[in-house]
Amino acid sequence: MSAASIDKLSAFWNQRYAAEEFAYGIEPNDFLVSVTPQFVPGGSVLCLADGEGRNGVWLARQGFPVTSIDIAERGLDKASALATRNGVSIQTRHADLASCDLGIEAWDVIISIFLHLPKRVRQDLHRRCVAALRPGGLMVFEAYGTGQAGRGTGGPPEPQLLAAIEDLEQEFPGCQWLNRHVGLREVHEGRHHDGIGEVVQVLAQKPV
Repeated sequence: MSAASIDKLSAFWNQRYAAEEFAYGIEPNDFLVSVTPQFVPGGSVLCLADGEGRNGVWLARQGFPVTSIDIAERGLDKASALATRNGVSIQTRHADLASCDLGIEAWDVIISIFLHLPKRVRQDLHRRCVAALRPGGLMVFEAYGTGQAGRGTGGPPEPQLLAAIEDLEQEFPGCQWLNRHVGLREVHEGRHHDGIGEVVQVLAQKPV
């Protein structure tokens, strides 16, 4: 993405997180909670676009060392404050996911929850995620699917940012899919995700 596009995106999310209210609430994502028992106890977790920290802080409360990345400084500030309120700590990193270095075999789990990116950017990010996972590591992904367009219950207004399961199947090369689901579910995460939505859920494991 161009520098102008990055600045525009950063400004959008900083504005969304500017209020005292937590835009997507403070409770963790339901799909994330459901798959967490499959994580290696105490394994290192990277939360992509963690925003105000609801998922990262919850994982830290479960005993995982967490690093949260986001493009919005305001979101990361609120994430750190939420961690303090919950008696835990998380590492925060201000970065653009389209270009930042995720490392090589650096993480046991990588989380991507409702991160909607242009297809080309998403494909490149997911390839880097696979490289950044340790052998046996897990990729947790949930986003709004292509059937979410026009529902008005959450997700980006641009249909091209919605995820198709057929595309995702090509984006985690060599990984085993432990969970693969497309369907409708109730999503209640603050005022921006509220109601029945079509979601795509993936739990993929890198080969040992």
